[in-house]
Amino acid sequence: MNSLFFGNFLYDWFGINIGGQIENFAISLLIGLTVIVFGFMVAGQVTKALRKILRSRGVDDTLTPFLTSTIKYILYALVIIIAASTMGLEMTSIVGVVASLGLAIGLALQGALANFAGGVLIIILKPFKKGDFISAQGESGTVQDINIVSTTLLTLDHKTVFIPNGPLAGGNITNFTRGEVRRCDLTFGISYSDDIEKARKIILDVARDFEPILTQKQAPDDPFVRVVKLGDSSVNFTCRLWTKNEHYWDVYFHMTEEVKKAFDREGISIPFPQMDVHLDKVN
Repeated sequence: MNSLFFGNFLYDWFGINIGGQIENFAISLLIGLTVIVFGFMVAGQVTKALRKILRSRGVDDTLTPFLTSTIKYILYALVIIIAASTMGLEMTSIVGVVASLGLAIGLALQGALANFAGGVLIIILKPFKKGDFISAQGESGTVQDINIVSTTLLTLDHKTVFIPNGPLAGGNITNFTRGEVRRCDLTFGISYSDDIEKARKIILDVARDFEPILTQKQAPDDPFVRVVKLGDSSVNFTCRLWTKNEHYWDVYFHMTEEVKKAFDREGISIPFPQMDVHLDKVN
């Protein structure tokens, strides 16, 4: 007894049209599978086109795969929902289950999602890039890598620091190398008995003789040396010099050492804190 004879038997005796139900299900299944196949093909073409557009507009290489993958899986989900609808499946309960599952996963992965969102913001807004020297979250160093959940810094003493992107994107970030030039600020103190104008000229001469220090034609200002404070034991000069980012520490160390040598040669003293103690004779 074949399936067709069995179907006709059930229909004649019990009124059950198994053949019709099977035929309708087969048609719905075929339509659903067709929707899925063509829908996935369209989704693939859309993501390829999106990838080309993002790359042509210079979107960060880290962000491009993330965006295209997200769009692709959203389109896949929509295709599956449409296919299930064409097959006559009840979508209300399925959507409810998916929404509840998504909520549960979101609550369980709050920290990871915050880092994920922070990474997207950093990649889009670009407060820093690889190779910049930044200070953030109590750490300072050169940016080695930026991925979707964390940023890697290399500190001056060659420690590798991993900072989650969530708090990094939500906090203050100081980028020391964003511009082409950077100002180097130094302070020098002289004795109250020394000549202020002579000391200022010595500091300026040392600065003007060092090539990496920029002039007003190359930077916002000329080398700046002024008395900034009358301290307890010294007259303090502030020295503001401009240089390119790569020469910052060269300028800092050169000025500190050479100004001290020049002061010594010219008889300018650099005072240090001291205390005078007076003893009263008691009869």
